[in-house]
Amino acid sequence: MLIGLTGRISAGKGVAIDYFEERGFLHLTFSDAIIDEMKSREIPIERAKIQDTGNELRNKYGAGIWAVRLLEKMVNGKNYVVDGIRNPGEIYELRKRRDFYLISIDAPQKQRFERLIKRAKPSDPKTWEDFLIIDKRDFGEEDSNGQQVGKCMELANYNVMNDSNIENFRTKIEDIYGAILVRG
Repeated sequence: MLIGLTGRISAGKGVAIDYFEERGFLHLTFSDAIIDEMKSREIPIERAKIQDTGNELRNKYGAGIWAVRLLEKMVNGKNYVVDGIRNPGEIYELRKRRDFYLISIDAPQKQRFERLIKRAKPSDPKTWEDFLIIDKRDFGEEDSNGQQVGKCMELANYNVMNDSNIENFRTKIEDIYGAILVRG
């Protein structure tokens, strides 16, 4: 089984990943694939540069290139959860597998900013103004090969709003996983 996660920055995808990893899923992320490319080209690892590099290769090789690269890393017979899906082309590539399910995760903007500050990843914005810039770019650029999280969220099989506490959110993810198992 292949579970894909898409959604706004700091909406709770990490909590969903933890949930699936606890159930034996292996985790792959689109940003790790992009960072591997950046390291090979000695590009500094910064959020905007990650986005730029992702867009550059989508423009060069097609919108689904990062999905193709992740699919190549997967071993048959294993369950995977992948996150960092930011372009519909990636979804179309992943949907070539019959066992792919996409979950969209969102949360109110203020909550996402507070979570982002708390997690303190080096590549995360540090101010509200910088967060708004990143959030807007991530949600939808004009370039069809760019960041299109909003369009990805529209393509999801399941949508979840993470606007409460972790326990409630995990229950929502558990309910979705149960529905996938029944469906699959």
